[in-house]
Amino acid sequence: MLVANVANAVQHELPKLPYAPDALQPYMSRETLEYHYGKHHRGYVDKLNELVKGTDYADAPLETIVRSSSGRVFNNAAQVWNHNFFWRCLTPDGDTAPSRDVARLIAKVFGSVNEFKQAFKAKALEKFGSGWTWLVRTQDHRLLLLNTDDAENPLKFGAAALLACDVWEHAYYIDYRNDRAKYLDAYCHVLNWRFVEETLAQ
Repeated sequence: MLVANVANAVQHELPKLPYAPDALQPYMSRETLEYHYGKHHRGYVDKLNELVKGTDYADAPLETIVRSSSGRVFNNAAQVWNHNFFWRCLTPDGDTAPSRDVARLIAKVFGSVNEFKQAFKAKALEKFGSGWTWLVRTQDHRLLLLNTDDAENPLKFGAAALLACDVWEHAYYIDYRNDRAKYLDAYCHVLNWRFVEETLAQ
């Protein structure tokens, strides 16, 4: 393995939440964010920095590491990327409608925005064990719901992530215990349609 130039090493950082830790209440409690963001997410960032130090990944951007690594490096890098993305999928200004263009695009594939939410929740409920549920745009520009195991994400499959829901139990156990369905209902109340619009425009 090549040894990176330490002077060029990239220090991955925990990004600041785009809202206050209590801003998603009552759908996601401050305690959940303190553990999920403050401990789980931070733990992945710290572990990634530890694992890549002195390796050929030390000066690599996060997305490059996700696309090209495996094992422990991939698991931690992907979970950093997944969580960075996940927090932006949520907003305290939830329960709002998507823009007309986004609603039209969603309706073309899923029937309506409400039918999309039901399909998204059903997809997340069928995911066994830990992982993620995504709305993605494929390379041939189709919208698709996708479940991934553990840390896997759409970057590995060449798809563009538009929306993500963390269905690891640490995402909801404090607030909803083992009731993933209630968590998914809450998730839909704080879904950030503006961010979906931004990801679609990229």
